[in-house]
Amino acid sequence: MPASVRRLVTAIPWLSAAAAIYLLAGCAQIGYYAQSVGGHSALLQAARPVDAVLADPATPPDLRSRLAQAVAARRFASQSLGLPDNDSYTRYADVKRPFVVWNVFATPELSLRMKASCFPVVGCLDYRGYYSETAARATAQDLKADGWEVTVGGVPAYSTLGWYDDPLVNTFIRYPAGEVARLIFHELAHQTVYARNDTMFNESFATTVEEIGVERWLQQPENAPIRDQYLAFAGRKRQFIALLLDTRRELERAYGEDSPDARRAKAPTRPDPTGLSGTQIAERRAAKAAILAHLRARYDALKRDAWQGYPGYDGWFAGEINNARFASVATYHQWVPAFRALYARCGSCQQGSLAPFFAEVRALADLPSAERRRALTALAAAG
Repeated sequence: MPASVRRLVTAIPWLSAAAAIYLLAGCAQIGYYAQSVGGHSALLQAARPVDAVLADPATPPDLRSRLAQAVAARRFASQSLGLPDNDSYTRYADVKRPFVVWNVFATPELSLRMKASCFPVVGCLDYRGYYSETAARATAQDLKADGWEVTVGGVPAYSTLGWYDDPLVNTFIRYPAGEVARLIFHELAHQTVYARNDTMFNESFATTVEEIGVERWLQQPENAPIRDQYLAFAGRKRQFIALLLDTRRELERAYGEDSPDARRAKAPTRPDPTGLSGTQIAERRAAKAAILAHLRARYDALKRDAWQGYPGYDGWFAGEINNARFASVATYHQWVPAFRALYARCGSCQQGSLAPFFAEVRALADLPSAERRRALTALAAAG
């Protein structure tokens, strides 16, 4: 970020990181940048110091208890995990809505490669974020009308990569304590390492840090009462994610995208199949339908036989199941095995600070993208 923009952002406390992006972008996509500026500015202005909220007699007891738990998790993040020790998650904001942003993901009908959106400063992302659900769904409808497969996902928290002090938000503060801790660890990880133009690297790294962090956090004596319940929840989540990733790999093979060259292909600019005959398109559509039907059958069996009817993921199957949904799941989990393998090699990290692990990840982030992918692939295979 240029020094002139940095000084302006520093001088106006409510000006968001999105505003800096807007200043750098000029007039391009002015409507999108304007909603980013307004949305993040409103979030910052709504935030109050947690200490003030805790001291306020009007604060409901349940919120007071949950904020105290979040403060403890925030302290653990820095003192035990080596995550940034700053003012992020020391304030609380109630944005009066169920999610802080809504992300829009889009893919072609017969591909798992996501349509990218590129911005100054942060680079290219595999999604677009909106502070308004209405705006997100309008964009999704436009993309769908153009032939893209689309999904919209509500997001309870996001990171400004350390540019601003991200607050605790009502959108997740009433989650189970383990989930609140997980989100804090995840978002602070984004402040630690960030690879430009590589959403999958960034999100998979943050997911790895959240998993390791929660595993350690649960070992604290004060968390013993919730340990078994959370581990059961996390176990079902791992099984569900594994099912989705396995299905994604089946789709990848059906689409001919399972080769290294195909995986390195650029983000698609068209929603329709290119270079395929009518017969090939028909074959891939049939394979896709069979794979998705098999997924539903496998989920029903998992729910019945292993989960004793637990319905927690039924909502995932309630909407349209398409490529965009599988692509978005992979964004957060594709490279977790690679990062886990890297973490396992760090003997000093097993009990102490994760700083040496972060240094290794930062070295990966500094590599050219193709070299980084090769290194991650080798780590995943070795792990």
